[in-house]
Amino acid sequence: MRKVLLVDDEKRMLDLVALYLKPHGYACLKAQSGKEAIRLLEEELVDLVILDIMMPEMDGWDVCREIRRFSNVPIIMLTAREQQEDIVKGLRLGADDYLVKPFGEEELLARMEALLRRAAPAKRLEVGGLVWDEERFELAYHGHIIRLTPKEFAMLGLLMKNPDKVYERSRLLEIVWGFDSETEGRTVDSHVRNIREKIRHSGFPIDDYFRTVWGIGYKWVNMK
Repeated sequence: MRKVLLVDDEKRMLDLVALYLKPHGYACLKAQSGKEAIRLLEEELVDLVILDIMMPEMDGWDVCREIRRFSNVPIIMLTAREQQEDIVKGLRLGADDYLVKPFGEEELLARMEALLRRAAPAKRLEVGGLVWDEERFELAYHGHIIRLTPKEFAMLGLLMKNPDKVYERSRLLEIVWGFDSETEGRTVDSHVRNIREKIRHSGFPIDDYFRTVWGIGYKWVNMK
């Protein structure tokens, strides 16, 4: 199920959009302020944001700017008037699309689906000859298979898909093992050691890419 963050200071609008989306398989998080939206995005994995421009204290433009400091999540901005300067400003700040209020359910769904198709996660990643292939469930370096466990494969893929993003151990546990897991952070460290050892043995310079952020967690470094 896709997860969407709805951001609007009007509760009625939040409830209405959520009512539109839920029958189409979307789980909706709601935020009535920019600060609440930022907090939710820092805590939750979200597939798309629907963001109203006109909000008190922190408007949609400021929220969009802050989101782009740490996330590439697709953003649709909502504006109450079709002003060219509003649209251009939002797109320049990093929004992916816009809708003018009032809008139809079908148009909103079509724009969401188009953005989600473009933002679909890569099924095959290649870095310096190291290939992570989700469909084949294979990791290989210059054609030589590196055998990983399912959890090791999932963790490596998550990091490679999100280069330069730091994942805390607790967050890795939530994503890879699940929210209900009783596994401890030491298990993450053990899996990381195994991943590094297996890939290092293949000849790929894993330590240049798979970095420890001391006291926090791990990240995959984009070397480009």
